[in-house]
Amino acid sequence: MGKKLAKSARKFAASGQLKRTIQARRKHRDIKKKTDKRKANKGKGKQVADDDDNEEDEGMNAEEKFKGMSVDDFLGGGFMQNDDESESGGELDEEEEEEEGDDDDAGEEDDDDDNQSFASVDDLDDEGEAHLQELSKLAEKDPEFYKYLQENDKELLDFNPDEAADDGEDEEGEDEDMERESVPVLNKQILLKWQKALLEQRSLRALRKLLIAFRSAVHMNEENQVLAWRIDSASVYNKLITTALRYTPVVLEYHCPYKTLPNGNFKAPTQTQKWKTLQKMIVSYFHNVMHLLAQLTDTDMSRLAVSESARLVPYVTSNRKAMKVYLKTCLDLWSSAEDSIRIAAFLAVRKLCQATDESIMDLVLKASISNIYLTLVRACKSTNVHSLPSVNLMKNSASEIFCLDHATAYQHAFGYIRQLAIHLRTSMKAKNKEAYQQVYNWQYVHCIDFWSIVLARACDKQTLIDRKGEESELKPLIYPLVQVSLGSIKLIRNSRSYPFHFHVVRSLLHLTRHTYTYVPLAPYILPIITSTLSATSKPKASTLRQFDFETNIRAPQQYLKTRVYNEGLAEEAIYLLAEYLASAPVQGSVAFPEIVVPIVMMLKKGVKTARSTPWKAKEAGLAKGLTERVEESAKWVEQKRKGITFAPGRLTEVEAWESGVKVDETPLGKYVRVQRKTREKRQKLVEKAREGEKEILED
Repeated sequence: MGKKLAKSARKFAASGQLKRTIQARRKHRDIKKKTDKRKANKGKGKQVADDDDNEEDEGMNAEEKFKGMSVDDFLGGGFMQNDDESESGGELDEEEEEEEGDDDDAGEEDDDDDNQSFASVDDLDDEGEAHLQELSKLAEKDPEFYKYLQENDKELLDFNPDEAADDGEDEEGEDEDMERESVPVLNKQILLKWQKALLEQRSLRALRKLLIAFRSAVHMNEENQVLAWRIDSASVYNKLITTALRYTPVVLEYHCPYKTLPNGNFKAPTQTQKWKTLQKMIVSYFHNVMHLLAQLTDTDMSRLAVSESARLVPYVTSNRKAMKVYLKTCLDLWSSAEDSIRIAAFLAVRKLCQATDESIMDLVLKASISNIYLTLVRACKSTNVHSLPSVNLMKNSASEIFCLDHATAYQHAFGYIRQLAIHLRTSMKAKNKEAYQQVYNWQYVHCIDFWSIVLARACDKQTLIDRKGEESELKPLIYPLVQVSLGSIKLIRNSRSYPFHFHVVRSLLHLTRHTYTYVPLAPYILPIITSTLSATSKPKASTLRQFDFETNIRAPQQYLKTRVYNEGLAEEAIYLLAEYLASAPVQGSVAFPEIVVPIVMMLKKGVKTARSTPWKAKEAGLAKGLTERVEESAKWVEQKRKGITFAPGRLTEVEAWESGVKVDETPLGKYVRVQRKTREKRQKLVEKAREGEKEILED
């Protein structure tokens, strides 16, 4: 029987370092052998193959090979070397890295050997358990050697990875200290050396060392992790993270460049030998970046990690698992992080959708569209003055993703707009409070606004030019969206629901301006104006603050029949009516004088009624000013169309005439431009006052 293993040897085996030590010794021997051969064959022609070097070892049987070996000789023999080790490589220890550093002068001929050493740095995980599995399979692979171990060193087969924890707290603490001291400490000098090699030589060897250290930094605070480096300085940690994030894309683009097409899409790197060797390392680094993003709390570092990881997207598109993890991470940041990180996350998602491989693009685009919409709906469940800018940012950025592929977006848009119609139909049939709440909520408002933004972007005149006159596949959805929007306005018509009506009207105005689609919005705005001009009852005086129509969809009970709310309704409704009449589909129409006749008549009647009561002076003044501008614009159009020689039935000439009308030069267009600037100035003052900058609000 062989000598019984000491307790320290058992702890060493249980710590997970046994396999790593054996592999390091084996690799050290192989590298030294290759180095000696290169020196011996220098100056000669073709290098002699070294396949015969191991014939003697391969010819030995297990009994002759291990007979008479001591335990120390056995541990250094490399019996656990994997069959595929030469293909996948492994991590080098510090001694081996120093050996490689001495061979840098070999030049380009060492690149292949260097590439062969690249391996996933995640292979260090769970080495103790892997060692147990290999020993359990040893009986099947090599029964003779397994019998030899049973006779001479049975305790090596029976060791427990958790046994070291039961040997006493003092000894465990000493072992941990010894293990910690055995791990090298990363300092700035080493980092500077790597940076110099990366910048000057684009060294893959230095990149590999950097990424191994990066993995150690990412997992440094986790238990059961075997790390190659120890980082004791916060400045070194930050420098390491920044260096890895910034330098990795630069080196990869140098060795494995990808092609960017004129439309912004990209082609993944070609499947060269170097790319195949680097791929595993890149995917490992990419997962480590995702792991790091979950830990970061610093805004600048998070933004840097997201933006720099987006540059690696072309290198990981072939890995579906990595893409799904990255998409989920970016969407989480896009919906909850600060604005700068949101923008970086959106650009990363957009990068994912720009692959030229149709199968990859379909997979990513469908997943992106579905997840983006659902993320948006969840984020806008409750809206206030603080969250509204973030929601608007999400809607504008998400609309760009939907417009990357109109055909794919149509399938999703059709289903989601149909879902809005089903909610509306249910509410119209049930006619109860619970059913009305399915429509009169922030999610419904933001969904209508989002689809208006998407259709406006997809069917805009500039988009039509970019598509060389081909109409968007999303254009047929304009009609159902308008019908759903107008139906939601008709659902409840009382003064408390007017803020909801204003939100829907704004969305439709945005849609009509960009798609040049005529939507009859006047019948939905005029009743609000006439209700504010009515003299049936005197509004109640109140000390309530001015009502904010941007961040409310329902007026509180205390605002009803108050002067401040009545004046706010009149001002908002008159402004929206002016925006509608000054839009291109209305003001630019050759029939504008005829369109505004009933509108002018109702406004004049309302102004006449309001003048009879002294408490409606402000509302009457606003309505009178709009009426005068509308009449002036009608005369302007009549004067401009005097020289027309074509009949209304000749649509081609009608469209040509309407396209020549400059809406901003009309009296109504100038009036709206002034009103818009006044509102923007007031909004800025309100925001400054909200932020505590002691700004004085002016009327």
